[in-house]
Amino acid sequence: MISQDLINQIIDTARIEEVIGEFVNLRRRGSNLIGLCPFHDEKTPSFTVSPVKGFYKCFGCGAGGNVVKFLMEHEHYSFVEAIKYLARKYNIEVVEKELTTEEQEAAAEKESLYDVTSMAADFFMYQLWETEEGRNIGLSYFEERGITHNMIRRFQLGYSPLQRDALVSYALAKGYKPELLEKAGLILKYGNSYIDRFRERVIFPIHNLSGRVIAFAGRILSNDKTLAKYINSPETDIYHKSNVLYGLSMARKAIAGADNCYLVEGYTDVISLHISGIENVVASSGTSLTTEQIRLIRRYTPNITILYDGDPAGIKASFRGIDMILKEGMNVRIVLFPEGEDPDSFARKHRSQEVADFIQNNAQHFIGFKTSLLLSEVKDDPIKKTSLIKDILSSIALVSDTIQRSEYIRYCARLLDTSEQVLYYELNKILRQIHSTTSHVESQTSEEEYIAPRQEEAPERNIYHQETNIIRLLLLYGKENFIFPIQLENGEQKEIEVNIQQFLITELLESEYEFQHPLYKKIFEEYCEAFHNNIIIEDQYFINHPDEAISDLAIKLITSPYSISPNWVVKAGISTRTERDLLKELSIQALLNLRIRNLELAIEQKQRELASANPDDALIILDQIKTLSQMKTEMALDLGRIILR
Repeated sequence: MISQDLINQIIDTARIEEVIGEFVNLRRRGSNLIGLCPFHDEKTPSFTVSPVKGFYKCFGCGAGGNVVKFLMEHEHYSFVEAIKYLARKYNIEVVEKELTTEEQEAAAEKESLYDVTSMAADFFMYQLWETEEGRNIGLSYFEERGITHNMIRRFQLGYSPLQRDALVSYALAKGYKPELLEKAGLILKYGNSYIDRFRERVIFPIHNLSGRVIAFAGRILSNDKTLAKYINSPETDIYHKSNVLYGLSMARKAIAGADNCYLVEGYTDVISLHISGIENVVASSGTSLTTEQIRLIRRYTPNITILYDGDPAGIKASFRGIDMILKEGMNVRIVLFPEGEDPDSFARKHRSQEVADFIQNNAQHFIGFKTSLLLSEVKDDPIKKTSLIKDILSSIALVSDTIQRSEYIRYCARLLDTSEQVLYYELNKILRQIHSTTSHVESQTSEEEYIAPRQEEAPERNIYHQETNIIRLLLLYGKENFIFPIQLENGEQKEIEVNIQQFLITELLESEYEFQHPLYKKIFEEYCEAFHNNIIIEDQYFINHPDEAISDLAIKLITSPYSISPNWVVKAGISTRTERDLLKELSIQALLNLRIRNLELAIEQKQRELASANPDDALIILDQIKTLSQMKTEMALDLGRIILR
């Protein structure tokens, strides 16, 4: 394990412009560098790198982060891989924390499992290519299915012979213990001896993200209906099937490049599409789709296209898995192959371009696909149609993007010949039910029920603008000072130097203000903790924050696509004042704006209470409104006295 101090040292040492400059052609613009964004296609540079602040930001697609995030997003490294890459580049020795005896034993056992599965993969490949039985049975099977020799080698396909203990005998002769083979799921105990788990089957090795073999799937070649068509390795310390997608180690760059992942069911589906030149494809390894698998794909793209064979019953059975994809905030499209065809058989019968064209021309968004499929069964039955509408809306409720929800509602209203407002009403009922049964609601959904687009936002959200300005000032200028005049007891005027962080935090703590925006609240709490420890938070702290949501927000708030051109001064002779010249005025103005808006919201709340109050309470509420209004007027006058020169 790499210590946090060493991680910080590596990040501090790395020069972001040098690292990104290896992948992006950058040119200087003022104190920053710009280039064409590597995360989306553009002709005009909108990708900015700030060497001073240590982050990158694209004003076209919104990508942003520090040097580690760039490597994770661009090169698809894990966090540890990115840190080690930087350490190698800057000649920093990575000394990992010494493991306990138990941790060392666990690591050694895992490495032994990797070793024995690698040995087994080599054995199965040897049997396929170098033995008469393997060539006659296994290799001929792959050739009959149109799998080229190149693809057989690429996917490390193999063959396990008919002999019941072929692998056991080979492994024992090489010094492997039967207990390790059994733990890896390669052999089974049979009386006082062992037999091979995968005998007389063609073998599909399963790899982890780094390409190491961790498990196997074996397909039977006989027509014996009493035997399972496929058998898979059991769960081991290195193989957890819910966390694995077949083919992902070879597909991840293609997925990121295409910004789309094709999801199929079988191993041969993946291989046949690779033969057709379609490499951004993975399979769920014979299991029902899991949340962990969905999140694996989300590391590379938010878009999934599911390729189904022409079996409507099978598709309906998978609706739950597709709802899980929507719940993870991803976009789902469906391609339905002709009846009797699956991706494997279709790819073998058609040219590569025909396969690509079919997928592209037949992909439709999931909500439309599901609506059309179920609508064909409803006919004129009003009860079935009601059930269908609720089913469709349950899926729409899982879509996190409000604009997408609106478009799906409009689409379904036309297709179902139903009023949009009726659908919005039913959708709100579903959302309320979801929220009432969820103990922890993500910040993304905590604000709603979903409202038809023409209605106004809830008024309490309108203070976010004022909160944003406070947090932005803290992030941008928290270490800066300004001169503040005070009057001493003897009447004399004195100027003192005031730190922005200490000034804003002191004022907000004294007024007992509580931030409404959940991320602003977290950021402010960290500022308060530093304040109580007499610490001024450094500029890089929130940019490199371990909470990615906070890091992304910090970068968003402190970056701007605009800057003052030096030509104003050099050519036009016009002197302009920057925010840094006006920190005192801006800080006071930000606090007053926040307090005024807070009072406005309090007044609005009292006015709502007044509408349903009895006569006695109404007089009290009116007096409260008058007091709040007077306070607002006085603050507004104070705000008017702040003149930005």
